[in-house]
Amino acid sequence: MSLQTRFIVAVTFLLIILVGAILFVIEQREVKAIFEESKNKGILQAKNIAYLNLEPLLFWDVEAIEKNIAEQIDQRLIYVIFYDRYSEPFIANDFIKDYDQIYCCSRLEGEIDEDSHFFESKNIRIQNENRIMRILEIEVPIFARGSPTKWGSIKIGLSLEEMRREVQRTRLVLILIGLGGLLVGIIGATFLARRITGPLKKLVEGTVEVSKGDFSHQIGINSQDEIGNLAQSFNKMSQELLQSRKGIEEAHKKLIQAEKLASIGRISATIAHEIRNPLTSVKLNIQKVLGSAQLDEFEGEHLKISQEGINQIEMFIRELLDFTRVSELNLDRFPIEQILEESIKMMNESLDQKKVILEKNFKPRLPLALVDGDRLRQVFLNILRNAYEAVDEGGKISISLSLKREKPTKKIQVVISNSGKAIPKKDWENIFEPFYTTKTTGTGLGLALARKIIEQHKGSIKVFKKEGKETSFEILIPYGR
Repeated sequence: MSLQTRFIVAVTFLLIILVGAILFVIEQREVKAIFEESKNKGILQAKNIAYLNLEPLLFWDVEAIEKNIAEQIDQRLIYVIFYDRYSEPFIANDFIKDYDQIYCCSRLEGEIDEDSHFFESKNIRIQNENRIMRILEIEVPIFARGSPTKWGSIKIGLSLEEMRREVQRTRLVLILIGLGGLLVGIIGATFLARRITGPLKKLVEGTVEVSKGDFSHQIGINSQDEIGNLAQSFNKMSQELLQSRKGIEEAHKKLIQAEKLASIGRISATIAHEIRNPLTSVKLNIQKVLGSAQLDEFEGEHLKISQEGINQIEMFIRELLDFTRVSELNLDRFPIEQILEESIKMMNESLDQKKVILEKNFKPRLPLALVDGDRLRQVFLNILRNAYEAVDEGGKISISLSLKREKPTKKIQVVISNSGKAIPKKDWENIFEPFYTTKTTGTGLGLALARKIIEQHKGSIKVFKKEGKETSFEILIPYGR
């Protein structure tokens, strides 16, 4: 049984007990009030009958009294009995004379005052009929005017059927009120249970999602009660777990990267040892042969091609060693725009030959950054060279320089975009991996070395798609340290 069902059942049970107890008390008070009202009306009616028949009674006018009694008898007034001063039956209607246990005896014997009365509820089994009639019997004394002595008494029997019907109507109304209150209570309990268990259900669902590893799951509970506080704490815990997982993943990536670098470093040392020395001898021999006067033009061209291949091998080995070598940064305060301008100057000749349009958008008065100027120039030059190779003749390269405020550090933002063929999104992370390249020529170490240098500066580099097909590289360099 769910918590919501248990709550509704418990509240319903309590409501039944509470409503039942309240209705029982009200019913008892109402029945008592109805009985008291019937009794008081009966006493007044008995006194009124006694007053109407007082004069005939003083003169012992039996016929007048019998006539008056016959006029008073109806469905509610069942019988009327007059007793003399000695409590003996004097006059009564014919119906009650057959019930000697009622007719025979007065209940007001002895010395009594005018305010004395007697009442009793009793059942009469109707003769020749298989039914019982409930009667309220009331007897009051009769005093002559000015006489302190009781002249007689009058006993009347009132049917309680009307009172019984009134009690039944009252009970029916109370039952309907109770059922209505119980229904409203159950509806309210259901609504309240949903208000309470609904957020709890969301919390349970949230814990299930988090247990599955979805730490980004948030619980949308905005109440200001304990459940709302619990939801806020849960969301905060999820965020902290998400940040912790991201930190662990980042540390894992760095560990893998470090292992890669260590492996590449060992390979690089072997390559440098096994290839560089014999390669140098080959290079020197080719240069010596090229200097020979006996060499014809055809053979010279082939030797020059071989010499260019050796230069490319040496460049690859040099880049590989630079990438794997753990070097300390020579930090100093530099304006980033100056480093960018120096990198652009080194590319001006190539850009002019390809008629590439260069757009610059540098924010003025940017703060100095604590960087290694030579290493950072190497990064900019590498990205500019890649942009140059990506654009067609007459293409466009855009460079923007601005501030970007990110907590907890302030950073300088450099964005280099080109209008060439965009890098597929699936390759955005891979292009920074060692030996990964999308070009037919290249070592695949340029961007990997650029990221290494930027991360040494406590910054970041990423690629994203700008407007249209433009590919953009964003470099963030802290300056507020």
